[in-house]
Amino acid sequence: MSSFSDDVYSKDRIFRTLVRLEDTLICALTERAQSAHDRLIYIPGALRFNNTTVSRSFLEYFLWETEKIHAKAGRYVDQHSAEACYPFTSPLPLPSVKSCGRVISCVESKFLCPNDLNVNEDIMRIYIKMIVPSICENRDDGQYGSSAIRDIECLEALSRRIHYAKFIAEHHFRESPEIYARLARANDRQGIYDLLANRDQEVRTLHRLGRKAIVYGQTLEKESRTPVQQVISVYDRWIFPLIKQVEVDYLMIRGLRYEEN
Repeated sequence: MSSFSDDVYSKDRIFRTLVRLEDTLICALTERAQSAHDRLIYIPGALRFNNTTVSRSFLEYFLWETEKIHAKAGRYVDQHSAEACYPFTSPLPLPSVKSCGRVISCVESKFLCPNDLNVNEDIMRIYIKMIVPSICENRDDGQYGSSAIRDIECLEALSRRIHYAKFIAEHHFRESPEIYARLARANDRQGIYDLLANRDQEVRTLHRLGRKAIVYGQTLEKESRTPVQQVISVYDRWIFPLIKQVEVDYLMIRGLRYEEN
């Protein structure tokens, strides 16, 4: 196609956005690695917090209060553009700022197939149980607020990168719509996954991320931790699978709604 929508979301622009999202994520994970694990902040109703978090963990409570402020400012209104942010908590208030949020152009609103895909629950679970223990030292330094702030930065960066897979999937679909539509109608998720699989590209991405982690680590203090291998492992073991999950889920929806001309 030669339409304006393909120019706005060309492969080149999408790649540049991916690089930017990767940069943010690598920096966030490296910064989180500077703090202790602080396991207490992930335990619902931990006594250390004097029941102020009720049934939520300290992180969940901190994140909920943060997202309530963001919701009032309209941060979660735009769910179909490259800048979309997906909340982790609920309930959240409606926007209270007049004309808040960026106006979504006709091009952006029509690029993606309408969907409500949100894997933040999986992201939160994997982040707490797998990612944090793998990049942080197993100790408690009592700096719970600092650790929670870093966690929120990581979770938001993870969510934006993983959900941006919808745009990658849309490009794949536009290249071979009949093939993906046929697989979707046959409920062949494995077939879609196999079409998307590209280990060579993943390896190149891991090398690129490793270089970024090294460069960013050079900006930290000498005594700081730069867990390059841990960050690469996190991406390979948990982030790639979540990205593929979003791509396959989106292509299932896209394929089932496809109408041949």
